[in-house]
Formats: sequence, C-alpha cells, structure tokens
Amino acid sequence: MKKLVIASLKIGISVGILVYLVIQAQSNEVFTDLAERTKDWTLLAAATGLCIVAILITFVRWWYLVRALGIEFSLRESARLGLLGFLFNLAPMGIVGGDVLKAVLLARQQPAHRAESLVTVFVDRVIGLYVLFVVGSFAAWVTGIWRLPVASVEITCKALWLLTAMGTVAIAVPLAPDLTRGKSTELVGRIPYVGPWLKRIIVAVRMYRLKLPVLLGCSLMTVAVHALFAFLIYLICVALYSPHPTLGTHFVVVPASSATQVLPINLGPFEFALDVLYADIPLPDGGHMARGQGLVVALGYRVITLLIAAIGLCYYLASRREVEEGLHEAEIEGIPE
Repeated sequence: MKKLVIASLKIGISVGILVYLVIQAQSNEVFTDLAERTKDWTLLAAATGLCIVAILITFVRWWYLVRALGIEFSLRESARLGLLGFLFNLAPMGIVGGDVLKAVLLARQQPAHRAESLVTVFVDRVIGLYVLFVVGSFAAWVTGIWRLPVASVEITCKALWLLTAMGTVAIAVPLAPDLTRGKSTELVGRIPYVGPWLKRIIVAVRMYRLKLPVLLGCSLMTVAVHALFAFLIYLICVALYSPHPTLGTHFVVVPASSATQVLPINLGPFEFALDVLYADIPLPDGGHMARGQGLVVALGYRVITLLIAAIGLCYYLASRREVEEGLHEAEIEGIPE
C-alpha cells in the first residue's frame, strides 16, 4: 500500500506540473504559434539520431562497468537490458523503475555476482549524475552565464556548483584509503537525510577503487553523452524557433534541467526547469522566449524518446515473463529505487 501511495503521488505531481505548463503555454498561444511555424524536419531527424547515439553510449558504459568486475556480460545483452530499463524509466509500469529492473535482471542472470550486479547499476547512475553536474558547472563558467542578473540563472549556477562540489567529495572519499576500517563510512551513514545515500555511494564506488581507468573511461563517455543531449535539445529548439538560445546556453540549461533526475519523478521537473530557464535567459537579439516554448522543446525531446522506447517495448513483449518475474522479485525483496 505504501508503495502504491508513493507511485500515485509521483504521478499526481507529474500531471500537476504538466497541466500548469500547458495552461501557461495556452495563455501565450504557444501551440497556435507552433502550428503556424515552419519546422525544420531535417534538424529534428538529426536530433533523433544524436539521441540514439547518446543512449547507445550509455549501454556501452554500463557494459564496461559490469565487465570490470569480472562478470561475463555481452554488449548485446547490455543493450537489451538497457532498452528495457529505458522503457521503464520513461513510463514506469507499476512501481519499479528502469534502473532497478536492469539490476534485478542482471542479478538473476548472475546469481554468483548478485551484489556486484546491483553495484554496477548504482555506479553507472552516480557517474551519469556527477558528470552532468560537472558539464553544467563548467559550461556556466566558460559562457559567463552566471553573471546574468537573473534570479533563476543565479540559483541554477549556484546549485550546479554546489552539487558538483558535493559529488566530488562523495566520490573522492570512497576512492581514498580507508584508515578508519569502515568506521568513517558508518559515521557518514548517520548524517540526517543524505547519510544513507552517501554510505551507498561509498560502498559502491569502493568496489571500483582498483579500477580507476574504468571510472575515467566511463566518465569520458558520459561527457560525450551529455554533450550530445545538449546539442540535440539545441537542434530541436533551432528546428522549431527563431531566434533561439545559443548552443553555449544549452550546455548550461540542459544539464541544469536534467539535474532534476535526482528527484524521483520522471515527467514534469525537466519540462518545468527548461521552460523557466528558456524564458528567463535573454536571446542574442535581447528578447526572450515566451513561457511555454521551453515546454514545446521538451515535449519534442519526449517524442523522440518515445520512438526509441518503442524498441524497448519490443524487447519487453519478447521477454515479458522474464521481466514480470524480475519486477515481482524487486517488489517482494524491496530493492530500493
């Protein structure tokens, strides 16, 4: 019952945010304006291609992390489980997210490496989020966007820098030699609110302490992933609107909006953050995008992800029994999302 209430709450928040954004967009006649605009379908197709490439890189990254722990795992299987996870992350069927599903299915295939299987998915997500913060922070500094006297921009840049600093400490600590023989980890775990998560990061990353080249390689792949995502959102914006924010601006607003991944809500926060930043950051000609146009760009991205998720749906239908058994196992054993 508790999990059902949480799932219902997540859906309610997502719907509430999207309804609010749609109402604002409608009040600005954004959808009417979009219907009258000429779209560049070539750029939209290119954005779709970039999205596919970025997602494929994430499958290679996870495969690399799994193989680094001595687990027999093919790149093809990484893509299959990755597509299933992508499908469930996009539109969770029930209360289990895609990351949990990937971990459980891999653990079922590798019963002798169950703990390691769960760790690979967790570390994969940690690397993805941490590099996301780093890319956004670096772009904010290089572009000088942090100097804009706009409240939302100032808050965004400071949040990115803070998250980058916290992430650096959270990753550096477990990679350093533990002179306290585990006592420091237990102490960190007692920190209110964030302690349990920091403890999980420490324990997980320590499994890769002797695999620093692997972590570096995965980090470089993740830089490419986030650069591709920023560029594909830029292409969607250019295909739909003129004038539009610069590419440099997108290297700040896309990571900042994507940082809402830390929230356990799939739809809504990303759209809201992108819409607000689009409207608040001045365009090259000094104007501003209308509230609601950021929502349209975000929805364009969601349509692309739906097309890719259709591949994951095919895998789901082909291995439905395996997936359902994995979902049941995750729910029964209470594997955290």
